[in-house]
Amino acid sequence: MHLLMSLRRLGKHMSGEALLKKLESNLEGVRGRLTPDAMMSKLTWFQVGGPADILYQPADEDDLAYFMSRLPQEIPVLVVGVGSNLLVRDGGVEGVVIRLSAKGFGMVEDMGDGRLMAGAAIPDKRLAAKALELQLGGFEFYHGIPGGIGGALRMNAGANGTETTNRVVEVHAIDRQGEKHVLSHADMGYSYRHSGADKELIFTRAVFEGVRDDAASIQARMDEVQHHRETVQPVKEKTGGSTFKNPDGHSSWKLVDEAGLRGFRLGGAQMSEMHCNFMINTGDATASDLENLGEHVRTQVLEKTGIQLDWEIKRIGRHSVR
Repeated sequence: MHLLMSLRRLGKHMSGEALLKKLESNLEGVRGRLTPDAMMSKLTWFQVGGPADILYQPADEDDLAYFMSRLPQEIPVLVVGVGSNLLVRDGGVEGVVIRLSAKGFGMVEDMGDGRLMAGAAIPDKRLAAKALELQLGGFEFYHGIPGGIGGALRMNAGANGTETTNRVVEVHAIDRQGEKHVLSHADMGYSYRHSGADKELIFTRAVFEGVRDDAASIQARMDEVQHHRETVQPVKEKTGGSTFKNPDGHSSWKLVDEAGLRGFRLGGAQMSEMHCNFMINTGDATASDLENLGEHVRTQVLEKTGIQLDWEIKRIGRHSVR
């Protein structure tokens, strides 16, 4: 019987340190950093959440591929980015959390012909800045998205009328067995805030294509994006970006506002007064406070408007504290 399966049947949870010790022989030769019982609250913008059993930060693409080929299949794997659109529950995360390092996955390269190669670990804003430097338009929307390229690829991040799908040419990824893949735009299966690509694939880098434009025009559009974000979003708070996706034909913030929930508070969690589709940690919120607040808002909006709100923030991990 597999190690984790036997422990689950016994109702027990192995510490990250013990799990890493058990995996020691499997992972010999891994060059990246392996940290047991790593607190996820240090890696997310909400600053809440329990520990990951093991946090793995691969040295580079080859190291990641080797690690995946050596990791037993029964060990759960979860990839996180900069933690801006992520809510980690108080009980922590089972198995291995992978966080791509800037050193190994933070490149932005000019490929010529209006194309850029960007690593999955770079912030969206850095890709926008590189495009400006090369006088490539079409990336200005990334200037206002506080996330990383890996997350943008996975959720088809967008803003100001443009989405990731409009710029992506191909995506490089590694699967659960450590095999490398190159996905075409069609393979990504993009729709609103969603990619149809296999959920087990780990995106490592991607090729993007822009349109030639003059630097002054690009800068002006980036300034507009920045001004809009600073004037309507609680950028100085501990938040996770947009909480709910926009239902067809509706704006989530308007629905929350119509339900009378602007500024509504539950424990240490609150719907922002400035932008009521943003949850904020007022200082002492737990992950449960934030998730319960979100679920309360969804229930109230459905009762008062008949419209179902779907989470845009990704919620992961165990509910109970071990």
